[in-house]
Amino acid sequence: MKNKTYLIGLLSTPIIFIAFMFLGSLFGSSSTYDERMTHVLVNDQVGIFTELEAAANESDLNWDMAQTDVTEAEVLAELTTKEDTAFLFINERGINEGLVSVYTSEEIDVFFHNQLQVLAAPIQAMQLQKLDLSVEELAPFLRGVTFMDETIAEEEIGATEGEELEASDSGNFIERLVPGAFAGFIMISIVFTGMAIFQSASQEKKDKLAEIILSSITPSELMQGKIVGYFVLGVIQSIVSIIIVLPFLIGRYDLPIIEYLFVPELVVLLTISVLGFLLFAAIFVGIGATMEDIGTAGNFQGMVMMLPFSPAIFIAPILNDPSGLFAQIGSYIPFTSPGVLILRLTLLEEWPWMEVIIAIAILILSVWFFMKLAGKIFKVGILLYGKNATPGEIIKWLRV
Repeated sequence: MKNKTYLIGLLSTPIIFIAFMFLGSLFGSSSTYDERMTHVLVNDQVGIFTELEAAANESDLNWDMAQTDVTEAEVLAELTTKEDTAFLFINERGINEGLVSVYTSEEIDVFFHNQLQVLAAPIQAMQLQKLDLSVEELAPFLRGVTFMDETIAEEEIGATEGEELEASDSGNFIERLVPGAFAGFIMISIVFTGMAIFQSASQEKKDKLAEIILSSITPSELMQGKIVGYFVLGVIQSIVSIIIVLPFLIGRYDLPIIEYLFVPELVVLLTISVLGFLLFAAIFVGIGATMEDIGTAGNFQGMVMMLPFSPAIFIAPILNDPSGLFAQIGSYIPFTSPGVLILRLTLLEEWPWMEVIIAIAILILSVWFFMKLAGKIFKVGILLYGKNATPGEIIKWLRV
């Protein structure tokens, strides 16, 4: 904690993150932002447009609201020539059943379906006006208002039938994204901090400190102390970053981030993150002990340093099909499993629990196995001076 480089990084990382977000909003807040305004066209058959417009204005949404005479039969043709446009059809069905049909263009703000909830209050107010407050008549109000996304994909526009999608799908993705992004951030923070183990072990060899330290403790205790110590530093780095960045995100985006964050699934995602750190930390501390100097690292050591980035090869297949064969294979490979699992579980609406349990079991066994291997390598390598160990020499140590 007294290391100046660490303290500078501790504070600069969240500040740099906020600075990039601020610059992005600064450059995108002028005419570019205006061009991305969402055009909301309402086919109002119950005389509620004025109340809807007032509710949107009070929430300071970047919407351009207007009434339209376009019918649901004509809306698909209209959407072929429009961008950032949504059509809302509010009729007696919307009042009596709490259902509002929504059609959106292919290019639409990702938060639009969440923002639609601000229109629920005026609709529910009109529902109450029509009720005598009997149990049966209160049912539509208690059920709330559902905005049904009935947009048909562009290639299907003009077809006689299309698939009806609920607007809550987009909201559910945001709910899944928040804990997934949080767990990914935690893993990246502690893994990057843990990569310092690599340099720490070699630096102690270079400065001849290893012999002095090992006169008081065993190699196993030294290795475990490094892993635990750098894990704690990574957690501190993550906590400080979150404390600084989270209020900015809550103010920047009108979303209940705290509510989305603290969900049961977060425990599973954080478990995967911690197991990922322990796996890579064991590898780093073992390989770090085989180097005389970080500046003289060979190709073998350099390849090991790239292991945390190996999940990148599965990103495209996972985005294309989170339940596909390549996504499943990536979940079972120990070096790619943490990143792949977090990405998959963020994208999937329903988790494949059997696959998750198997992948976590493989991770736990891999952590135990590589801890054992790292202990053997560290015990011999930390006292080896004058050169970097070759892969052949490392294999000999493992056989001892």
